[in-house]
This record gives sequence, structure tokens and C-alpha cells, in this order.
Amino acid sequence: MRADRLLSILLLLQNQGKMSTRHLAEQLEVSERTITRDLEALSTAGIPVYAERGSQGGWALAESYRTNLTGMRKEEVISLLLTHHSGLLGDLGIQEHFQSAYQKLLAASPAAIRQDAELIRQRIHIDGAGWHASEETFPWLSLVQEAVWTQRKLWIRYKKDHEVAERIINPLGLIAKRNVWYVAAERNGELRTYRISKLEEARLLEEPFERPEGFNLAEYWEQSTVSFKSRLPRYPAQVRITESRLRRLQRERYAKVLRAEPDAGGNGFVRADMEFQTLESACELILACGPEIEVLEPAELRERVMSEARAICNMYLGGQ
Repeated sequence: MRADRLLSILLLLQNQGKMSTRHLAEQLEVSERTITRDLEALSTAGIPVYAERGSQGGWALAESYRTNLTGMRKEEVISLLLTHHSGLLGDLGIQEHFQSAYQKLLAASPAAIRQDAELIRQRIHIDGAGWHASEETFPWLSLVQEAVWTQRKLWIRYKKDHEVAERIINPLGLIAKRNVWYVAAERNGELRTYRISKLEEARLLEEPFERPEGFNLAEYWEQSTVSFKSRLPRYPAQVRITESRLRRLQRERYAKVLRAEPDAGGNGFVRADMEFQTLESACELILACGPEIEVLEPAELRERVMSEARAICNMYLGGQ
């Protein structure tokens, strides 16, 4: 709709400053002629938008002008609120700034949106840490989501190891890890996590359930992840690694940093004692780090990484 596009033009100019006709057209996926007509319409309506000529020219709003448009749709606000789970914010050192903006956005939102935002926070957790991507499919995700939203019991048929089990669960919240979905649920008074791609069948029941008092989805997932890592097979190794890569590797599911200290060589490297799951998974994770990591011990892991690296080089050199 043209009204939506005019609003978008105002917000773009207010937030980004001077923009060319071509840039605006690309952003809004319309022709440059359409953008020119829209800007002329805004000017005719009394909006102080003006054009600057020349190679550095473009369209701009008068510095004193600010729109007073706060009517964001509920879906737009909630989509922004969901991003506060991203671990990337912590990497950039701006998590606290986002939390401040998050609270201001909530405060400026209508009561209904604040209620929906709190519901989202309680029932969806986005874990942005770096596990490996997956190509799993989730045919029962929408049904599980409905059960979480309506607080109704769910009957599931679930792949467990080499067997198929039937369960009736109280679905408490959805968790997304990369593109893998899980449901945190209560069953017989105990909390469990089910991988949604392993559901062979699901059925929404009419019976409602009560959420456990004080249940926090993000805290549960963090504790569950720690518990999961503690039960994994352990393959110790010592590496020399950059600090930035070490922080990213710490968030991997199959890697644990036991100790780290500055490396004598400096240059942003540290020496770290780590635990991986197996020789194979350690090699895979280390190769993904490229030149930002060097295996010091054990010798078999160092040899495996060098062998894989030589094979990669031979493949590319042989193709020339």
C-alpha cells in the first residue's frame, strides 16, 4: 500500500539520513519514478523533505523534523524482542545496550503487546550459540507450538534411541538452536527436552495443564546444556588459539574450555586446555577454525588435523 511505503520512506530518511532515489527504490523494491512521486507527495503534504543535487546529493529531512509515528504492529515489535537472545550481541559487547533499548521499547508499547512479549519470552528461547547447522525437518512444529500457546497436553510418539515411545507431555516452551527445534516439557513431575524432528506423530489433547511455578525457559535450557555436556565422552586436548575464536568455540555443544592463559607468543593467542567429545569431532571443530588455532597435544589429534589439511590442499592443487 502507498501509505505504508510513504511511512517507510519517512522512517528510512529519519534513521539513515540522506539517501539517493536509487537507494530508496532498492530498499522498498519499487521504481525510482515511484520514489520521486512519493517524495513529491510528502513535500506537498507539508513534510520538510528536500533534494540535494550533485554526486553526493540525495533526499533528506530537515534536521529539526522527527516523525511521531509509534504505531508499530504487534508482529513487528515481537520480532524485534525475540532478537535479544542472540549471542552475537554479547560478542560485540552491546548486550547491555540492547537490554536498555528492549525495556524502552516495551515501555512504549501498548499493554496488549507487552503481555504478548512476556508470553513470547516465557515460551520461546533462541539459543544463538554455534552448534553445527542441521537439515532436519519439523512437520509437527506448528502443532507443538499450538500446544505451548494454549497450554494443553500433548500426546507424542517419539524416537528414543532405537525404539519408539509414546508419551503424554505438558509442553512448556520451544527452543531453537540454529535451525533445530526442541520442546521443553514436564512429564510425571520431571522436566524433559524433546527434539521435535524425532516426533513421528503428535496429537493435541483437550486437557489443559498448569505451568510449574517459577519455571524459566532460558535458565532451564542453560542448565540442561551444562548437564548434557557433563555426560558426553571426553577427549582432552591442548591448543593455541586466538581469544576471539576461543569465545566462539566455548559455545559449541561438543567443546568445553577447562583452562586458558595468555600464550608466550602473544599476538592475541591464548593457550587452552579443552575437552572435545571424540577425536573425530575435535578434528572437525579445529579444522573449522582455520589458522586461528593450533593443536599442541595430543600427537594423534595434531597428526589427524595435519593429514586432513594436506588432503584439502592436494585436492585444490590437483584441480589446477
